[in-house]
Formats: sequence, C-alpha cells, structure tokens
Amino acid sequence: MFNVESLERVELCESLLTWIQTFNVDAPCQTVEDLTNGVVMAQALQKIDPAYFDENWLNRIKTEVGDNWRLKISNLKKILKGILDYNHEILGQQINDFTLPDVNLIGEHSDAAELGRMLQLILGCAVNCEQKQEYIQAIMMMEESVQHVVMTAIQELMSKESPVSAGNDAYVDLDRQLKKTSEELNEALSAKEEIAQRCHELDLQVAALQEEKSSLLAENQVLMERLNQSDSIEDPNSPAGRRHLQLQTQLEQLQEETFRLEAAKDDYRIRCEELEKEISELRQQNDELTTLADDAQSLKDEIDVLRHSSDKVSKLEGQVESYKKKLEDLGDLRRQVKLLEEKNTMYMQNTVSLEEELRKANAARSQLETYKRQVVELQNRLSEESKKADKLDFEYKRLKEKVDSLQKEKDRLRTERDSLKETIEELRCVQAQEGQLTTQGLIPLGSQESSDSLAAEIVTPEIREKLIRLQHENKMLKINQEGSDNEKIALLQSLLDDANLRKNELETENRLVNQRLLEVQSQVEELQKSLQDQGSKAEDSVLLKKKLEEHLEKLHEANNELQKKRASSKISNQDLTTAVSFPN
Repeated sequence: MFNVESLERVELCESLLTWIQTFNVDAPCQTVEDLTNGVVMAQALQKIDPAYFDENWLNRIKTEVGDNWRLKISNLKKILKGILDYNHEILGQQINDFTLPDVNLIGEHSDAAELGRMLQLILGCAVNCEQKQEYIQAIMMMEESVQHVVMTAIQELMSKESPVSAGNDAYVDLDRQLKKTSEELNEALSAKEEIAQRCHELDLQVAALQEEKSSLLAENQVLMERLNQSDSIEDPNSPAGRRHLQLQTQLEQLQEETFRLEAAKDDYRIRCEELEKEISELRQQNDELTTLADDAQSLKDEIDVLRHSSDKVSKLEGQVESYKKKLEDLGDLRRQVKLLEEKNTMYMQNTVSLEEELRKANAARSQLETYKRQVVELQNRLSEESKKADKLDFEYKRLKEKVDSLQKEKDRLRTERDSLKETIEELRCVQAQEGQLTTQGLIPLGSQESSDSLAAEIVTPEIREKLIRLQHENKMLKINQEGSDNEKIALLQSLLDDANLRKNELETENRLVNQRLLEVQSQVEELQKSLQDQGSKAEDSVLLKKKLEEHLEKLHEANNELQKKRASSKISNQDLTTAVSFPN
C-alpha cells in the first residue's frame, strides 16, 4: 500500500488545500497564508458537524487577526482541541502514533507541512461524520492526482485511529471491516488509475501507428507514382519491386500490431468497466458499513449507559449485602459479649482459687526439682551401667566362642586318644600272643637273642615303623594336651574371677539403686498424699504429677533392665564355670 510518509508534506498540503476549497466557505482559501488564521478551518468544521461545532464555538474563533501571529496560534489551538474532542466524544476514536501539528509553526511561519497535518485531521472528521458519504463523493469527483493523495491521507489517519473503549465486539468488527473496505477501495482506485494510464498509452500508440500508417501510405503513393514513371513494381528483381515488397510486409506487420493493440485496448476498457462496477459495489458496501457503524455507535452509547447503571446497581447490592452482614455480625458480637462476661466472672473466681492453690504448690515445687535432679543422676548412672553390661555381654559371647572352639579341639583329641588306645590294645594283644608262644615252648628258650629275633620276625618293618610313629605322636599329644589344658584353665579361671568380681559390683550397685528407688517412691507417695490432702487442681500440679509418673516408669524400667543384666551375668558365670570344669 502506498504510504503517506513517502509523500512530501508540501504536496499533501496543496492537495488538501484543493480539497478544503470544496466546502465553499466565506473566507478566502486560495493560499497557505489564507488558512494560517484558522477561520477557514473553523467554518469547514462547522459545516462538517453544525451541532457540535455550533455558533458559540465558532464565535470563539477571532476573524480579524491580521498579521498578529499570537492570535493565529490561539485560534489554531482552539481548532486542534475541538478536533481532538470531536474524535473522542462524538466519533469514539482516539488518534494514536500520529504526530499532531505544531500550531506555533503554522501561525508564526506559515509552515505548509504542519498545516497539512492540521488539514489531515479535518479530513478525518469529514470522512467519519454523519454526512461522510457526501464528502467521500466530493473526493471522488476530484482530479486523479489530488484524489490519490487525499485517499492516502485518509488511509494513514485511519491506521492511527483506535476506538476509545473495546466495549462492543461488533463495533470493532465493523470498524475493521470498514478499514478493509477502504483499503480495497484504494486498491481499486489504484488499479483504475493504472488501467487508465495503460489505455492512454495505448491510445498514444494507436495514434502514432495511425500517423505512421498515413505517412507510409503517402510514401507508398509517392513511390507508386515514381514506379509508374520508371520501372514496373511488379518486377521483383527491380529496386522498386523489392522496395514495394518490403513496404507491403511492413504494412501488414503494422496492421497486425494495430489490430492487437485495439484488441488490448478493448480488453482494458472492459476491465476498466468491471473495476468501475466493483468500485460502485464497494461504495455501496462502504455506505452499508457506515450505516452499521453508526448503529453500532448508538448501541455502544446505550451499552455504556446500561453498563453505568448496572455498575451502580451492583454497587448498591454490594452495600446492602455488606450492611446485612454487619447486622448479623453485630448480633453475634452481642451474644459473644454476654458469654465473655459470664466466662470472665467464672475465670475471676477460678483465678482466686488457683492463686491460693499455686501458693501451696510452690512449696512442693522445690522438693520436686530436687527429686527431678536425683532422677536425672540415676538415669545417667543407669545408662553407664547399661553400657558396661553391653560390654560384658560382648566379652561373654567372645569367650563362649573360644570355649566352643576348645570343646571341638577336646573332642578331636578324645577321638585321637581313643584311636591310640585301640592301637595300643592291639599292640598289647600282639605282645601277649608272643608271650603265650614263649611259654608253650613253640620257641626255644636258649637265649635272649633268639627271642628278640623271633619277635622281629613276627612284627613286620611296616608295623614296627607305624608303632614307633604312633608312640611318638601319643607322647607329643599328651604333652601338648597337658600344656594347653593348663593354659586354658588358667585363662578361663581368670575370666571367671573377673566376671565374679563384676557380678559382685553390679549386685552392690543394684542394691544401692533399689534402696534409692524405694526412698524416692516413699517420698513421691508422701508428696502425692500431701497434694491430695490440699485438693490441688492447678494445672502446674497436674503437670508435676505427670512428670513424676514418667520418672517412676523410667525408674521401674531401669530396675527391670538391671534385673535382666544380673540374670544374664549369672548365666555367663555358669557357662564359664562349666567351661572351666569340663572333664579332660
């Protein structure tokens, strides 16, 4: 789309100056200087909307300003403010991102660019007012160049306008559709201008071709006359014949080009007629959309009034609801005040009685603190004894594993001992058999050397070697068994003595703890009786009772734990005694 920013502001001012002359105002409006006092623009605004720009507003514009640029600036400021208020209040639009004209430059220096901006704002009021169709029709009747510049200015201004509030979606849609229609109208006008330009070019080409045709015909006539005078043109070999053929060929080509251009001209004329029809249809649509926009504006005003009334109603309803809630809260507060007064009286009585009981309970609190410290000390001692008992339990398990390994070693030695006994018995039987043979006379009794040789003959070398090895092993096992048994017995005896000593210490501590526990229990019972006699109901006394009960439970648990440790110590001592006294 063609953008107005690419136009010179001076050209825009000249085109809008031509447009402002269509209002036929009383004041002169032929040059830029005629418009700098603002009188022409004020009269044009009154014709655009006489109801808003009435006589009172027009009388505020001073007509006799002469060369006083301060009065000119004052008039221009009033006109600019009136245009902006008209857009906001009547048209419901707000101009955004549009550079407002500098009235100081217009009034003091007759700046054409700033005057063009002011006339562009007046143009926006004209094409958006109720009689906009009349002004749009007047624009369409202007010259093509002026019409193009004016439409571009309208398009730029419409792109900068936005509704004041988006209260009605239908109004926004109509405004968007109106802008779209304006864009299509501008495109159609541009296409129309291009087609008209193309038709003009084709007309020029046709005229040129016709002139060329006439000149060629004249030249042909001259050549024909020359040909008649000289050679015959029917002879193609003669120069005149060849020239004649060339001219005929060129004439045919020019005729074909002429026919083609005329056909294109007819096509463009048809296209131009179609575009004119589309333009007329778009104008009708524009009128319809303008009517719908006016209806939407009136509906939007009604909606604004209804919305304002609805807001007031909702506010009043909210106030009524808040007053109802306040009344309900007031009744609840009154009932709560009565209940609080009754509770306050009861609390005062309870406070007096509790203060009396508190004085009685403070006397017992110091004694309870002493008991509490004693309980903490007993708990610390109990934890230490528990750690010691766990350590003894671990040592007991380790010693038990050693005893089990010794028991296995003992069983193995017993098995070897039994096998050695059997071997010895066999050897004894062999020796007995040798003795029987000696007594029965099976062997001569001459000398000791013969008996030894006979025994050597009966016992083979393998049996003798095995016998010697078994005797040696039996001797070594007896020595090792006696040494290891003595060492193990001494070790187990020392462990047993340590365990017995630790057992005696634990029993002594257990008796002391039991005695202390009995003393604490008796003191607690006396304290409970004293508290029951006093009839204490204070909260501190209840808490102290709970704490005492918890401490008593902990003491009972500690006592049970000591009993368990003592039982486990007895069992470990019995196991150690059994391990020491196992048979060899």
